[in-house]
Amino acid sequence: MAIPDLLVQYGLAVLFTWAFAVQAGLPAPAIPLLLGAGALSGSGQMNLALAVGAAMAATICADVLWYALGRSHGARVLETLCRFSLDPDSFIREAKKRFLVHRARYLILAKFLPGVNPLAAGLAGVASIRPERFLLYAAAGAFLWASAWIILGYAFAEVIGFVVTRVARVGKPLVILLAGALAVYLVLKYVRRRRFLRHLQKARITAQELKRRLEAGDHLVIVDLRTGLDIETAPYAIPGACQIAPEDLPHPHVLIAPGSEVVFYCAEPKEATSARLALRLAALGFHNVHPLRGGLEGWRQAGFAVEPLSASRPANLPSE
Repeated sequence: MAIPDLLVQYGLAVLFTWAFAVQAGLPAPAIPLLLGAGALSGSGQMNLALAVGAAMAATICADVLWYALGRSHGARVLETLCRFSLDPDSFIREAKKRFLVHRARYLILAKFLPGVNPLAAGLAGVASIRPERFLLYAAAGAFLWASAWIILGYAFAEVIGFVVTRVARVGKPLVILLAGALAVYLVLKYVRRRRFLRHLQKARITAQELKRRLEAGDHLVIVDLRTGLDIETAPYAIPGACQIAPEDLPHPHVLIAPGSEVVFYCAEPKEATSARLALRLAALGFHNVHPLRGGLEGWRQAGFAVEPLSASRPANLPSE
């Protein structure tokens, strides 16, 4: 049974379940279902207010779930989110930077960005946004997201009904074509990510190895790549590390002597930012660049000392 048929037969239950799943992190489209609910409301087969209320309630429930996980598990919740996506690393750092600027207001924008909503809700928990403030912005975003698409479907009910009728005539071939295209896309993303993780596995250095090298007097350049939000929630660093953002290294040889051995650490799952920057530096001729396994938390969990860090601490990388 197709989704439109399920929506007609089970109505609000399907709308609530689908909206919750998508806003909780399921990599699937929600807009067609919301437009369909609006079109059914326009044709008198569903109550418009109840449809908006169901989608809104589902979204708030998904937000509360990830907010609670962020409050209880901290930044580790991002590792859980990674399991729901084949390529989560591309937007996690950007989401942190935007959240640092907009705070709770980012919860509204995130509703309209595919895959970002659970991350925004989790970050609100990690950053300890007050529950009442979180609920206010989560509810406002949920209402705007649900009402915008459902009311649009309501207004264009006749057009949507015509399109659905036309698509239904095409039937199974169109479904097979779309499913095949999706399968190819997912396979390519999976292969690309596995290749990235293999490169990462070869280059990483453990906290124990880094500690041993430092105690032996080896000259290592340690670079803290974390975002401002990461530093705000964990204001400390590995002793001697230099704080610098990846975007401040467009030409790394200007700041780092080409023969230097460099260790990057970040706060993204699987050391994604460190690994990507290490690969870029390797392509530019740096032959001894290592992401730190586990990042700063891996260092702390190994029982090694950290030093207090200010978010405004300037970079102090050695150069020639």
